[in-house]
Amino acid sequence: MGEHTRAHVYVSGNVQGVFYRANTRDTATELGVDGWVRNLKDGRVEAVFEGPEPKVREIVDWCHEGSPAADVSAVDVEYEQPKGLDGFEVRW
Repeated sequence: MGEHTRAHVYVSGNVQGVFYRANTRDTATELGVDGWVRNLKDGRVEAVFEGPEPKVREIVDWCHEGSPAADVSAVDVEYEQPKGLDGFEVRW
């Protein structure tokens, strides 16, 4: 299945109130990527993705566009060792 990785992502721009989290959850689920996504008080979205490296890189690339109504200005990503997350959730 290949090497597993973890990406910790911060997405800036118009990414709250545009279904960014729901679309992220749906896309991660389709790709078979585990993790979570949440809004931050400063207007950014934070997400963690774990899974096979190609799938994690695919969803990180997707974050640059995000939901159809989003206007992403930046995606900051840091790759880390996986921590064994199971499933994908929207956090509040």
